[in-house]
Amino acid sequence: MSLSSALSTAVSGLTAQSLALAAISENIANSSTTAYKTKEVDFQSLVTGAMGSAKSTSSVVAKSSQALNVGGVISSTPTSTNVAIDGSGFFVVSAHPGDTASDLVYSRNGSFSRDADGYLVNSEGYYLQGLPTDADGAILASNASDLSNLQAINFNSIGGTAKATGNVAMSANLPADATTGQAFTTSMEVIDSLGVSHTVGQTWTKTGDNTWSLALANPTLTSDASKTSGVVTPSTVSVTFNTDGSLASTNPSPVSVSITGFSTGAATSAINLNLGTSGGTDGLTQFASTSSTLSINPTFEQDGANYGELSGVTIDANGLVTANFDNGVSLAIYQIPVATFSNPNGLTHVSGTVYDENTDAGQVHVNLPGDGSSGTLVASALEGSTTDIATEFNKMIIAQQAYSAASQVITTTKGMFDTLIQAVR
Repeated sequence: MSLSSALSTAVSGLTAQSLALAAISENIANSSTTAYKTKEVDFQSLVTGAMGSAKSTSSVVAKSSQALNVGGVISSTPTSTNVAIDGSGFFVVSAHPGDTASDLVYSRNGSFSRDADGYLVNSEGYYLQGLPTDADGAILASNASDLSNLQAINFNSIGGTAKATGNVAMSANLPADATTGQAFTTSMEVIDSLGVSHTVGQTWTKTGDNTWSLALANPTLTSDASKTSGVVTPSTVSVTFNTDGSLASTNPSPVSVSITGFSTGAATSAINLNLGTSGGTDGLTQFASTSSTLSINPTFEQDGANYGELSGVTIDANGLVTANFDNGVSLAIYQIPVATFSNPNGLTHVSGTVYDENTDAGQVHVNLPGDGSSGTLVASALEGSTTDIATEFNKMIIAQQAYSAASQVITTTKGMFDTLIQAVR
């Protein structure tokens, strides 16, 4: 190897160690960055010419890479829209909310929060993509694995909601010491599909031993009892009790109440009126009254809700994004998928913790969390950086010593060149 070859090799060593130090610097700087993957530098010997030849020269080439298949430590956070992937896979994100399938990229940074426009955006400004669902969380798309079915998750179109009453559970004691023909009145509240409250009157009449008749009146507006607001069917329900005071049966059974022709313009309501379990005391009972004045004091539980504003967003371990309203209603809006690749380390680095697919990574597969090779989601959590500070300091010392040694080769080579030039003179 000639002096010029020695100089060239030493310079390549300086260049390679400079790249190593740059990677170390980046790793240390990102030791607290969400889902950051440590950069590793691999050194390769580059040899030209035949072994043993006087013309043979060698140098070193350094290449950086990231182990994208290595996960960081997952830590819980107080933010309900933070989410981490435990296992393989990436979130599907986009640089702009209207990007098409060909523009989608991938990241494990799950530090999502709502921006001013209602989108879920991570700390790097990328928009989380999801599959639209119905209120029960069922995916609307026929093919959940098709990237073109994904949308940027947005809540601006959800200003508020109401929920029509679908179930009413009633508990009450009908006085066993009432006389046949004696009647008592109660009422129950129902909410229509527009969030308007209505009152349905109830008249309980004892028709014989252990038998009662419940008459349901047409609903009136809760805000104005003088205005009939619909038509209820059936209008009469028969109730019988066992000799131990427990509920024996109802007719019809189950009690399915329909309210049509709402004056508010609301949709027809189908309500399941639960009066208790046959043979049980979890609903209606018939025991002697403990008061000198006979009465029925019912308690009701119904699942309807008046109009409510959006109060918050949560993401659960199944990737279901739910909108929560201040009236207690919660509606599933989107399902977050997880994208996997056969060779995630082959992905193209875009910026920060964002990567794009290419042929080296293999075909992208989009599944629901936990399906196939996809990792599971951890709600209210973030994945940490894979950087280990102690390891980086150790690599820094090695790089520093190698850089210093290479610089010494250059200094020595320069001295030899000077000696050669002086000999010529």
